[in-house]
Amino acid sequence: MHFKLIIALVEDTTTEKVLEAARSAGATGSTVINHARGEGVNQSKTFLGLTLDTQRDVLLLLVEEHLSRTILETISKAGQFDEEPGNGIAFQLDIEDAVGVSHQIQTLTQVIEEEL
Repeated sequence: MHFKLIIALVEDTTTEKVLEAARSAGATGSTVINHARGEGVNQSKTFLGLTLDTQRDVLLLLVEEHLSRTILETISKAGQFDEEPGNGIAFQLDIEDAVGVSHQIQTLTQVIEEEL
């Protein structure tokens, strides 16, 4: 079984909505890293030297490659990534190997067989 790693950077207020969407599209688990910072095209505003940023979360989703594009598109819609700058970004990376996912492989095998 081959995997992809989907990395999504979202505002902390939309984390739960994006995770629910990912699970409904076939993701079997996630890791959330809280309190990340970043900036896009427009720099963050400051007030008296303090940055006025919203908190961001980094979502890591190890998913089966046949489900990855569907999950990526689903979380993009849920987080409204293309609606307004700063809502979020997501991308996927190829995973060469993974361990500790045997329990997920059993579940995913049934799902993939049904789709193929």
